[in-house]
Amino acid sequence: MKAGLNLNQVNVQTLTMTPQLQQAIRLLQLSTIDLQHEIQENLDKNPFLEMEENDSGSSNVTSLDEIREKEYRLENGNDDITPFNNDTTVSLDNAPYVDGGGDNDYTPLKGEEGGDNSISREDGSTMTDSGSEVDFWQESYSAGVSSRRTHNSDGDELEDYQGATSYGLAEHLSWQLNLTPMSDSDHLIAEAILDGINESGYLTESLDDIISAVRPEFPDITMGDVERVLNIVQHFDPVGIASRSLQESLLIQLSQFDDDDNVRLARVIVSDYLEILGKKDFRTLAKNLEIKERNSHLLKDAIDIITRLEPRPGNCIPQEKSEYVIPDVSVHKKDGVWVAELNPNAIPKIKLNETYCQLCSNVRNPQENQYIRNHMQEAHSFIQSVNKRNETLYRVASCIVLHQQDFFERGEQFMKPLVLNDIAMETGLHESTISRVTTEKYIHTPRGTFELKYFFSSHVSSTDSSDEVSSTAIRAKIKKLISEENQKKPLSDSQLAKILENEGIQVARRTIAKYRESLNIPPSSQRKVM
Repeated sequence: MKAGLNLNQVNVQTLTMTPQLQQAIRLLQLSTIDLQHEIQENLDKNPFLEMEENDSGSSNVTSLDEIREKEYRLENGNDDITPFNNDTTVSLDNAPYVDGGGDNDYTPLKGEEGGDNSISREDGSTMTDSGSEVDFWQESYSAGVSSRRTHNSDGDELEDYQGATSYGLAEHLSWQLNLTPMSDSDHLIAEAILDGINESGYLTESLDDIISAVRPEFPDITMGDVERVLNIVQHFDPVGIASRSLQESLLIQLSQFDDDDNVRLARVIVSDYLEILGKKDFRTLAKNLEIKERNSHLLKDAIDIITRLEPRPGNCIPQEKSEYVIPDVSVHKKDGVWVAELNPNAIPKIKLNETYCQLCSNVRNPQENQYIRNHMQEAHSFIQSVNKRNETLYRVASCIVLHQQDFFERGEQFMKPLVLNDIAMETGLHESTISRVTTEKYIHTPRGTFELKYFFSSHVSSTDSSDEVSSTAIRAKIKKLISEENQKKPLSDSQLAKILENEGIQVARRTIAKYRESLNIPPSSQRKVM
């Protein structure tokens, strides 16, 4: 065989990720806040970019095609075009930006608020006490003994801590400690106690460890001194803080009540029968307390007092500020149909710097000319990427809204099953693009503010019709059935499955249990009340 060099022509298909494409993909998956930061960085380093000033009196609307035409003409040296006038706003596929006012006035809304139809997100964290006690408290408590409100010097009531404060539990307790007259040794003991309090408000350090921490400065400290200071701290607001167990915390909170028969009975229950109460074994509890059936109201009143206590005192003070989101899209009704509209306050408006663009043609220095060309090209590319992101967001949001008309009209129970592939097929986009554009993007609806991903859910077959049911709709049905159940005879998972089967929805008992747990709803044995 003869060896040699050959020159052959072969056709090979390769996918090249251009810098512009990489930038467009990266901007697509950014949240509104991250996009604003990205835009600010580009404004700082590129003199050809500037933020478009808001003009509330402007009514001119420029379509996306007109913007692209202006960019094309500018790139080809037509200087008679003034790109992106200050009085021009961007419209995506006949979806004009609407100036703030009326139904389209946007304010920062807290995530997922929707009245009766909003998804409640209860705290699912657990304590280190016995499981039965924790499960009982996850359902029962509604308000703590300690006040969640504060007053100003004039006695006027201020907002709830969650809305009025920006500091956490440690700062709140330190503030009270600094206002409490104490000796230097007691103050140091109190500081050591505060350092050992966890987020739930319980003291995790032993008293021996606290003594060891203080004795280097005050060798004469005794256990009695530590217990005395601990008692003072436990009566800080919220009352019951720095307790070493659930039982101790509840007893401290009960000590703030007026002494009557119901409170005394509540103390006995907490002291001796808290585990039985946690299991909701009311019959055994009444037997141990020797309460006859005709006096069952006494037991009920005592339990009502206990359930109003705060099992985790630290939860009375928020650990950090509440987070708010600005919706990227809004939904409103137009001609009897729910339609999507981009939020003008959430979408940044940028444009080319008019002054720099007009000076381009007068530059003769090759280095300056190259500098201008590079930065103008980057500015054009960035503006196009932002416009493409907004256009894609609008297309996907509009398609989702079109699918979920029944949800906006009638609520969660009528949510349609929807997967990424459904939207991808209709919009002609890839599933990965749909995933990126629905992540950390929020939509404001009459039923609350939701992440766009919320509207995607799996399919569950229906036995009575060819229609499929969304798992979100099933969760809503379960939540509604449990809210309307007889609390003395709560519905079991098997009964819930039977009720749904009668409605034509075939769901296994284990699936019901999984959906119920995802809603932070305890099982029927723990939902039972007297």
